[in-house]
Amino acid sequence: MWVVRQDEQTRTRSKSFGEIATDYDRFRPGPPDEAVDWLLPPQAVDVLELGAGTGGLTRQLVGRVSHVRAVEPDDRMRAVLADRVPRAEVVAGRAEEIPADDGSFDAVMVASAWHWVDEERAVPEVARVLRPGGRFSLLWSGPDRTIDWVREIFAGGQTQSAERIEAWDARRRERHTVNLGPESPFTEPERRRVSWAMPMTRAEILGLVGTYSVAITMSATARQEHVASISRHLDTQTALATDGTLEMPMRCLCWRAALR
Repeated sequence: MWVVRQDEQTRTRSKSFGEIATDYDRFRPGPPDEAVDWLLPPQAVDVLELGAGTGGLTRQLVGRVSHVRAVEPDDRMRAVLADRVPRAEVVAGRAEEIPADDGSFDAVMVASAWHWVDEERAVPEVARVLRPGGRFSLLWSGPDRTIDWVREIFAGGQTQSAERIEAWDARRRERHTVNLGPESPFTEPERRRVSWAMPMTRAEILGLVGTYSVAITMSATARQEHVASISRHLDTQTALATDGTLEMPMRCLCWRAALR
């Protein structure tokens, strides 16, 4: 059974990132090399990226393959992408109607964006544009909020009950679930988790907070208080207070499957 998770709130949030496109490019870290290497087929020549945003993954792809088509629906995000990653072929489009010929790509990749698409329409489109044996690869990358103190930072230091934490974790697990449909055209998916740490300053942490859709879609007053509460909580982090940076635990959840 298909699980289509799109509703009016999701559509609104998915279209919010263009409002802060420059900050998104500045503060959102790209995925680690280890994850990209695992997800990208070793002999790939033509790679299509969906929901490319401002190019966090695209930058890495153009250094590995000769042809990258970066598909992004938002005009504002796409303008930053084209400016920052000129080696990519940047085009408008969506996962539900991919601008590509049948069987024209060795891989289709998506970074932290698959949870915004209508899978019932997007999965057949991905299969359509892949060559036989081509790979479908997804990743979700960012601070590891399964760690209590990281979760507390992004919650502004608010103490949360065990029930609320479990509900929050369940929602995030749902965002990382891929539903290929009852007659999947793909092989059994493989999964991998890559963990690392990234030094981040207070300004970088607060800038990153502002790039998430939940913050972008807040009222100006609510967003200001949200960021302020996180800033106050950062005052309690002794590692940050010592040298101005904090070693942020990061994780990248990787998923890949091949077209049958």
